[in-house]
Amino acid sequence: MEWLQLIFGFFMANLLGYGGGPSSIPLMYEEIVPHYGWLNDEEFSNMLALGNALPGPIATKIAAYVGYDVYGWAGFAAALTATVLPSAAALIILLNVMQKYRQSPVVKGMTLLVQPVIAIMMAALTVRMAMTPAESIGIWQTLFIAAAAFGAMKWLKLHPALVILAAFAYGGFLLPYTL
Repeated sequence: MEWLQLIFGFFMANLLGYGGGPSSIPLMYEEIVPHYGWLNDEEFSNMLALGNALPGPIATKIAAYVGYDVYGWAGFAAALTATVLPSAAALIILLNVMQKYRQSPVVKGMTLLVQPVIAIMMAALTVRMAMTPAESIGIWQTLFIAAAAFGAMKWLKLHPALVILAAFAYGGFLLPYTL
């Protein structure tokens, strides 16, 4: 039964995840943590950080990890298929439809107005994900690390993977001495 839950959970999250992997992360979070309880907040946060440091699409890495963790290689295959299939099929169908009706005000409105919803979903997930480190290392350290990461990516133009590796190094080598 777990493999059916994996298929359904990842299928729904990726079917509704308009905008690609980053926009499906909050939907995947809802399926993985509160709904099915496959991971807790901290495990999801760690998996997301490590997954973002690796090359390739984040949604498939999340599906592969959680599927394998829950049901072994069969879960890996089920979750990965449920993640890739809806977006591949939808891409083929929707691109043909959108190409045909691209000048339609309805299509333009749909694609523009869904973007704020995705932004709010990402912001809500960010707040939720920030609560665990804020509780364990304190709000000021969490805000400092978040500000440093933002500055490194925004103004120094560092790749997010390097920022994640720097956070790993800070957490592993410096943080134990500041607590």
